[in-house]
Order: sequence, then C-alpha cells, then structure tokens
Amino acid sequence: MAADLKTKQERNVRAMKLRPAAGRGTATTHVRLRPGGTTCDIEDGSWRLVADMDAGSGGADLGPDPGVFARSGLGACLAIGYALWAARLEVPLDDVEVTIEADYDARGMYAVDDAVTPGWQAVRCNVSIVTSAPEARIRDVVEMADRHSPVLDDMTRPLTVERTLHIEAPAVR
Repeated sequence: MAADLKTKQERNVRAMKLRPAAGRGTATTHVRLRPGGTTCDIEDGSWRLVADMDAGSGGADLGPDPGVFARSGLGACLAIGYALWAARLEVPLDDVEVTIEADYDARGMYAVDDAVTPGWQAVRCNVSIVTSAPEARIRDVVEMADRHSPVLDDMTRPLTVERTLHIEAPAVR
C-alpha cells in the first residue's frame, strides 16, 4: 500500500512539474437548506452528506453540525497527509490517529457578547503514530505533512472569501 501511495504521489508531482496547470482547479460544494429548519443537504461530486444542528440548538439532529465537518476535515487531512508523506519518504506507519479539539464560546454565535468571536478560540491537533521508525524520521514526516496540508493552511492563513447574493421572489402558485 505505501509503495502504491509513493508511486501515485511521484506521478502526480511529475505531472504538475511538467504542466503546472494540471494542479489547478476549483472545488465546488453545493449546500441547500431544507425548508423550515436547519437541516442542510450537501452535494460535492458523487458525495451526498447531511449537516444539521442538534435538537437543543433548534435543529432536527439529522446529521453532524458544521463544526464536526470542519474538525473532521482538518483531522482527516492531517492523517492522510502523514500517510502520503510517510510513503514518499519511505517511513513505515502502523497506525495514525488524529484528535482535533476546538475550544468555543457559543456567546459569540448567539450574539450574547460582541467581544466574543463566533468561531473557535483555540484548536489542538493531538497526533498519535505507531511505528518502528526512529522518532526523527516521524518528526520529518509530520513536519512535511503539516507544512503542505491544504486544510491546515486554509484554517491558519488569512483567506479571501467572496460572496455573491441572488434574491428571488417565491414562485406564485
């Protein structure tokens, strides 16, 4: 498996060195709020997901809340990155676990206190790796993976966010 990962990574690197445009694109996720609540249907390519708020927050609890998706996206991106970089650097991994802890203060989301931000106050990434490799090699893998993690980068670098708004009148019946 690791050899296959390494081969595919090397192929992708060669392709992008030859044609940098091969690495560029736009990822699109479509989210539609179901009428009368907080449940969202999410489509991205062939994937169909559901997000919602828990019942105590006014939702129907039909899926994870957006924070779960954000934390799991970060944790999965890190874990996958460790696997990919371990394969590229030929470092054996037996097991990888990433636990993301995010501190929040809901007063910001509910506009109870304008001095409190609505997002997370702090994030901790707890990584556990089982391996026979020397610690220095694992630290190299983690350093490379973290440095090149797209989701970690998205969450730690200021990013331009643009919004377009289309307002329509409801269809007349």
